[in-house]
Amino acid sequence: MSYYFTNDDSLKSEIKKIDVVIDNLPFSFWTDNGVFSKKGLDFGTRTLLENLTDIKGRVLDIGCGYGPIGIYIAKKYDVTVDMTDVNRRSLALASENAKLNEVTVNAFYSDLYDNIHGKYDFIVTNPPVRVGKKVLYRLLFEAKDHLNENGQLWLVINKDQGAKSLLKDLNKEYKATVVCKNKGFFIIRAINDWHVDNILVKL
Repeated sequence: MSYYFTNDDSLKSEIKKIDVVIDNLPFSFWTDNGVFSKKGLDFGTRTLLENLTDIKGRVLDIGCGYGPIGIYIAKKYDVTVDMTDVNRRSLALASENAKLNEVTVNAFYSDLYDNIHGKYDFIVTNPPVRVGKKVLYRLLFEAKDHLNENGQLWLVINKDQGAKSLLKDLNKEYKATVVCKNKGFFIIRAINDWHVDNILVKL
């Protein structure tokens, strides 16, 4: 079985275009076999994007897939967006989709944070939960090392995938809150607040 967080060169390509409206903004995306949610924008990603607020500065879309998160942010907020993935087919589509939607982004390969340099004001992700808890937690908790002070990590996760326990764990390293709950999906904002580190040191 092929997963969207791997590369399977033997998987037949069947590129198609989908049209979506996100927060009253129209987008078109090329999708293909072997990428996440190839048939249309998934509900979790849509809910995440429709609840984002005050995006500014430098933004990272990690695990970008064919690009809806980063491209939406670049179009709506006119900010600098880096987009990364381990799936090379997804990255190729993300680059083409940026051109299709007339935005400028920087899409490149990175296994988690291996090729990530510098710090960001926002990291936004619909994380690939199927990679397993170990890799998922690395993605979310190592984000802290790549966020500016008071930088924000935004993510979507379903309650059936451990949203409540994840929120509890995130609050050990971040100041994390649930921004929205919709049909079982939790939109979580985790702030890289130096006060959290200060409290942990004192303990």
